[in-house]
Amino acid sequence: MTALIVLILIAVLAIVFVSMTVKIVPQARAGIVERFGKYRTTLSAGLNIVVPFIDKVRYVIDLREQVVSFPPQPVITEDNLVVSIDTVIYFQVTDPIAATYEIANYIQAIEQLTMTTLRNITGGMSLEHALTSRDQINSGLRGELDSATGKWGIRVNRVELKGIDPPPSIIDAMEQQMRAERNKRAAILTAEGERQSAILTAEGQKQSAILTAEGQRQAQILTAQADRQAQILRSQGEAQAIQTVFQAIHDGNPDQKLLSYQYLQMLPKIAEGDNATTWIIPAELTKALGTLGGTLGKIPVDGGGSKTRVDFDAPIVDDAPDEQATADAVQEALDAAKAAESPVSPSAGAPPAQPETGTPEPPAAPEPPQA
Repeated sequence: MTALIVLILIAVLAIVFVSMTVKIVPQARAGIVERFGKYRTTLSAGLNIVVPFIDKVRYVIDLREQVVSFPPQPVITEDNLVVSIDTVIYFQVTDPIAATYEIANYIQAIEQLTMTTLRNITGGMSLEHALTSRDQINSGLRGELDSATGKWGIRVNRVELKGIDPPPSIIDAMEQQMRAERNKRAAILTAEGERQSAILTAEGQKQSAILTAEGQRQAQILTAQADRQAQILRSQGEAQAIQTVFQAIHDGNPDQKLLSYQYLQMLPKIAEGDNATTWIIPAELTKALGTLGGTLGKIPVDGGGSKTRVDFDAPIVDDAPDEQATADAVQEALDAAKAAESPVSPSAGAPPAQPETGTPEPPAAPEPPQA
């Protein structure tokens, strides 16, 4: 029985001895071995043997790249605005001995160093510069951290800013600024559109005015041509009317009674007018009529006037030479009437000439006196 207990104790001691002698270090780890509290060696990954009860594995250092996220830290910018910045650090232990004996807690040390370095870098930037210069802050912060943690056996690979959070009032001001900028751009675009619309409208009005002026020009030309044709036709009509009247006078062979009747008919027309308030009839009216009749009785039968017969059914022709010929004929008739009237016109105060006795030849229709 005693021998069995002894064997059990020996087996337990052997197991404890083996466990204290054999040390297994995982991959990408390093074990720091101390002998009597002093550094002795560094155990690599795998199976390692140490002296039991003398050597002791104090720390197992992780050699892989580690990621540490630090909480937001208040930072004052150059324009005296407090912003909160949280960072992410990517680092790796390159010297486990220095990481164990050169710094007590390298993670806390990295956090404090990151906060102070970040304040130094951001303190020289304005808020807008800090918001738009993340890469500059990351590279500056990584350089400072890597140079400071090198003696600790730590290499800082990357530094990233997770966020830069301004105060709520600054965020509202930035939103208002952004809204104002967008409103400005919208106003500029609206003004540009209105400008283009005004240009197109003015161009359309210009084309419309040109077309309207061209139409008015054509209308005036056509109106002038129509007036010209109307005047030509009116002149021809008047010329033919004069010829017709002269021909009727010649053909009718008027006497003194007809001339006196025509004279009496013209007297009321002489009195027609807005300014004719008084009309004096001469006392010698009868004598004047007799003189006028006697004078016209002396007009030769052939006064030399026109004997052209007017064809009332002939169409009116728009021809300038015919109009000139008609005007010449009218002037010729008037000249003939003057020539016939001048030899027999009585002198002042002389009695009117009496018609000769006998049977005269029927006189031709005299030309009317010149108006």
